Amino acid sequence: MRPSRVPALAALAALLLLACGFWLFQGLGSGNRSFILQLRATKLAALLTVSVSIGVATVLFQTVAANRVLTPSIMGFDALYVLMQTLLVGALGIAGFANLPPAAKFAAEILAMAGLATLLFSTLLGRGAQDIPRTILTGVILGVLFRTLSQFAARVMDPNEFAVVQSISYASFGRVQAGLLPYATGLAALAVAGAMWLAPRLDVMALGRESAVSLGLPFNRMVMGTLALVAVLVAVSTALVGPVPFFGLIVAGLAHALTGSARHARLLPAAGLIAAIILVTGQMLFERVLGQATTLSVVVEFAGGLFFLFLLLKGRIR
Repeated sequence: MRPSRVPALAALAALLLLACGFWLFQGLGSGNRSFILQLRATKLAALLTVSVSIGVATVLFQTVAANRVLTPSIMGFDALYVLMQTLLVGALGIAGFANLPPAAKFAAEILAMAGLATLLFSTLLGRGAQDIPRTILTGVILGVLFRTLSQFAARVMDPNEFAVVQSISYASFGRVQAGLLPYATGLAALAVAGAMWLAPRLDVMALGRESAVSLGLPFNRMVMGTLALVAVLVAVSTALVGPVPFFGLIVAGLAHALTGSARHARLLPAAGLIAAIILVTGQMLFERVLGQATTLSVVVEFAGGLFFLFLLLKGRIR
């Protein structure tokens, strides 16, 4: 890592520590401190797990796709999550859905999303990593199919059930189950550690298939391994809080702009730190300044879209 880039990561880490400190101790009264700190620490852990997962997954996916305007959500993960929630509410009713065991539901959602990714990647990439464009196109088609099925199922629902589906179709950090956090954080940490271990190879893979193969990189295995990490990270974050489709695109754009580097040893930690800073400070503003007037995910998607257009028009993203 070049010394000139170390201060950028150190500054991001310092900002994140500051934000976490404010999150935990800002406005902490004299009564029930331990109870309040426990609640805040739980939500902070969820914010960090989701933000780092989304940031790292997006950088990895853009490296595989060789395209900086794509996010893993294009593969239909978010649409599949919404479809599963819709079918569960429709089949079990509101009471049955609310009484589902959180751990079993969480595990089933992760297995379904990771299973879809494994099936898609292994089938379409079985003949070689040159089929990546076809894999992405198939993911787009599956996403449209899942959204269409969700809309069809929602149309025949009871209005109260439809309202429940609408509320869980958006990401919310207020409904995180504390008991699921150790599993989600553990899976995300393993995937992020794997991505950091592969960072030098990811730099070679980003050169393109022909160059990477000529340098001795097992390109096909690298593509499959990287997509598997992406699937785990996206599945964990989506199952934990819901879909946040546009957030990773902004984080990856900011990571490239701030680091000015294509090396993954800098990009991956930068993306994770930036994502965590945005989510922790944003959620704190919405909860303690704006009184939860709306949900953070909606504003992040709106502001993120505007920022992405700015980067695109300025030629910062290609």
